Amino acid sequence: MPTDYLERILTARVYDVAQETPLELAPNLSARLQNRLLLKREDMQSVFSFKLRGAYNKMAQLPADQLARGVIASSAGNHAQGVALGAKQLGTRAIIVMPTTTPTMKVNAVKARGGEVVLHGETYDDAYGHARQLAAEKGLTFVHPFDDPDVIAGQGTIGMEILRQYAQPIHAIFVAIGGGGLISGIAAYVKRLKPDIKIIGVEPVDADAMTQSLQAGERVRLNQVGLFADGVAVRQVGAETFRLCQQYLDEIILVSTDDTCAAIKDVFEDTRSILEPAGALAIAGAKAYVERTGITDETLVAVACGANMNFDRLRFVAERAEIGEHREAIFAVTIPETPGSLKAFCECLGTRNLTEFNYRIADQREAHIFVGLEVQGRADAAQMARIFESKGLKTLDLTDDELAKMHLRHMVGGKSPLAHDELLYRFEFPERPGALMKFVNAMSPDWNISLFHYRNNGSDYGRIVTGIQVPPNEMPQWQAFLDGLGYQYWDENQNPAYKLFLG
Repeated sequence: MPTDYLERILTARVYDVAQETPLELAPNLSARLQNRLLLKREDMQSVFSFKLRGAYNKMAQLPADQLARGVIASSAGNHAQGVALGAKQLGTRAIIVMPTTTPTMKVNAVKARGGEVVLHGETYDDAYGHARQLAAEKGLTFVHPFDDPDVIAGQGTIGMEILRQYAQPIHAIFVAIGGGGLISGIAAYVKRLKPDIKIIGVEPVDADAMTQSLQAGERVRLNQVGLFADGVAVRQVGAETFRLCQQYLDEIILVSTDDTCAAIKDVFEDTRSILEPAGALAIAGAKAYVERTGITDETLVAVACGANMNFDRLRFVAERAEIGEHREAIFAVTIPETPGSLKAFCECLGTRNLTEFNYRIADQREAHIFVGLEVQGRADAAQMARIFESKGLKTLDLTDDELAKMHLRHMVGGKSPLAHDELLYRFEFPERPGALMKFVNAMSPDWNISLFHYRNNGSDYGRIVTGIQVPPNEMPQWQAFLDGLGYQYWDENQNPAYKLFLG
């Protein structure tokens, strides 16, 4: 018999631990978008996330004897805190299996809410498998983070609140997608009562498991997921959530890291609250939707679903927000190495504000400048590039170049005649003791590191770019090294910014 989600949501038990969060107008964003944008403030829950709704509803629906034996979950984030808090409220035991790579801050947050933490494995998949094993051995109930009707129904109470709080017409509701539990619950309720309201999912471009699954007509498992928006970094969506998304979603919008950073800044300027990256996805999606469709004078709702932000990550967010807001453009401009050429370049800038300027003599004929400029949108950036070109200055727009934004802006001017047979690669690896040593030890001792740059972005993953001198006849060994390393990597040898500034 099919699950009646309307009944499940109406009878869900969430308010023992959750509050009915405000639905607030974002005045500055609304004015800029020329639409009324309302934020559903799930970041204001006691655990700073919507996750306690579904977790608590699942546990509250358990038979008394089953609940008394205790519950178990696998999570390194908001679900873990929701389960721990819910179990404490219900007077039962909660074991949370977390990867050994989980930051101490998150482990302590779970312990503070009464959870028993078991650290196991290096990845979520390792922790999930161990949690399932412990559940069977100890007779505990596994509380899934998204693929469970009671969890979905608990999250669906957000949709119920939105329709109750705003009785006037709503054009669309934007919801972040990780495993799909949040959007499935909201969609199942809203589409039953107000089928004309669009339900639009939002995913990062590098963690788009639901998008790929809907396109394929079956659940797709991603080989890699981007980790900036770690709250939605899910390799495979749930079976039940996939079914519901197939039935109810109008579309999914993909947004970049820069778009997400800009959305975090936008919400801060309107509310003085700082969302985590996953928590800001819906806002980024709403902005992208307005820009694409050109709609005006409509009411849009975006679910601000979490605010468990690592403070150290704010440096990265601030750096990238202006680019995501299309207020900064980054260029590589080549000028002749002659007296007065730098002055001529500066004259092209007019009254524009500089955000960054890196210059070093390259050779006797020409010099390369890495410059950031304040702009008023993509069209303005394109106009600036045309101005440079009209003066005979070769110009590359690097605004969307990840290597340039993450690393090269901190390394400009490092060409070396000694860097023969150099390969340039970017790597991403878990931020834990020994990770860099593993990387170095896996390499052949005959390969020399000719370039290295590391950026700590306050996240659970570190990012490096490195140049390694590998003789051409050892390329098979190099590929074997990449295949066996187990870290995500990108080949940047053909990157034009690398060739200009470092190659």
